[in-house]
Amino acid sequence: MNKSKIKTYAVSLLIALGVGGVSALLTNMGMENYKMAEKPAFTPPDIVFPIVWTILFLLMGISSARIYLSPVSVHRSRGLLIYVLQLAANFIWSLLFFNLQAYGLAFFWLIFLSVLILLMIIVFSKTDKIAAYLQIPYLLWVSFAGVLNYMVWMLNR
Repeated sequence: MNKSKIKTYAVSLLIALGVGGVSALLTNMGMENYKMAEKPAFTPPDIVFPIVWTILFLLMGISSARIYLSPVSVHRSRGLLIYVLQLAANFIWSLLFFNLQAYGLAFFWLIFLSVLILLMIIVFSKTDKIAAYLQIPYLLWVSFAGVLNYMVWMLNR
């Protein structure tokens, strides 16, 4: 792999992990309130979340680098735009859920995020199938997070 590709992967990973890191820092204050909220019995232990999210942000970074390095096309441009939009939506969800404790709004925002992720997978697949496949765990985790979000909303109304 040449230096240009390595740099692209490094920047892509830093962007994805940076969004996740800043989100974690900004939502840290809201975590105390979340810990006191009623949660469903199937809620994973707290330690699971940073591990899973780190893996997902790494996959996002790798996937976006693959798309960026692909030949210029309409699908490449659309894919990267949707990627940026879903990153922003992901970031906002954390603030809605943890900091504002707007569980209902966060649930509907998560549906919006899921649609963006699905669109990203579809558009990525037209450019690079591996990049698209790397996003499937993200879609599955966000779907699970949607169930958790809904249950937290219902239990804390």
